[in-house]
Amino acid sequence: MALNHFCSSATDGRNRELVRHGAPPFPLACYWHDGETVNRVPWHWHDELETVLVKAGRVAVFVEGERRELGPGEGCFIAAGALHNARREGEEPVDLHSMVFHPRLVGGSVESVFWQDYLQPLLAEGANRCVWLSESVPWEREALEALETAWRACGEEPPGFEFLAREGLSRLVFLLSAHRPVGKKGPSEKALRDGERIKVMLRFLQEHCHEELTVARIAGSAALSESECLRCFRSMVGTTPMQYLKQFRVQRAAELLETTEERVADIGAACGFQEMSYFARTFRALKGRTPSQYRAERRAASGETKGD
Repeated sequence: MALNHFCSSATDGRNRELVRHGAPPFPLACYWHDGETVNRVPWHWHDELETVLVKAGRVAVFVEGERRELGPGEGCFIAAGALHNARREGEEPVDLHSMVFHPRLVGGSVESVFWQDYLQPLLAEGANRCVWLSESVPWEREALEALETAWRACGEEPPGFEFLAREGLSRLVFLLSAHRPVGKKGPSEKALRDGERIKVMLRFLQEHCHEELTVARIAGSAALSESECLRCFRSMVGTTPMQYLKQFRVQRAAELLETTEERVADIGAACGFQEMSYFARTFRALKGRTPSQYRAERRAASGETKGD
């Protein structure tokens, strides 16, 4: 099966990812990210389970209010429905592998022992939204090896690779189920409520990013006060609404610079930057080069020679 360079960022009105991961007969998709593409995927969630394994570089992974910086050999398991994101840390080259798979790949039907005894505890509302994995803990190291087995099977495609991939992911699910904390409470009602609120506000930001926005408008989209909006963003996303908006606008502009022939100024305006000087300054602050330089570099990297 193909190992995709990066996952599409298309989401629906609730930031639920619209991408179909794999195909119904084999619902598993594998993605690898470098330092540039890891920053392109917006905050999102999906019904599938996801695993992350960092092979090189350092990546900050965010899952509903939790943040962990992962280095080579480290990874995590992200539960279905958890809002998450990742960002490159530092200037080192990044090689990140992620696998997104539907629970039925390893659980079969909901009546099966695999689903009832092993998957259901991981899918329950009170379960951990993310499990961090490190080579320093024996069972976590075994889980990381299971991820590597599944990834290698999909990349090399030996006869029956589907069985090998499912075997690796089944081993992962068993280890997660066997070592889930006993008596430890999952997310609080407040955290779950904040998760739903942040999905609503992110949807509003992404739908109205081209407009002039204020904290009051963003808070109003979820029927919150400004102070509660700020608290919710800091708690769940780790930044302010306006800083998130700025980052989203720049990332959206970067995608348009790379994939369209629109003028730089028009792209800036379409992404909410009414002044070209402010667009260029903000873009450079976050991307390290001007919009025109970014477009030229990305085209050169893909073998294109078109002018701006």
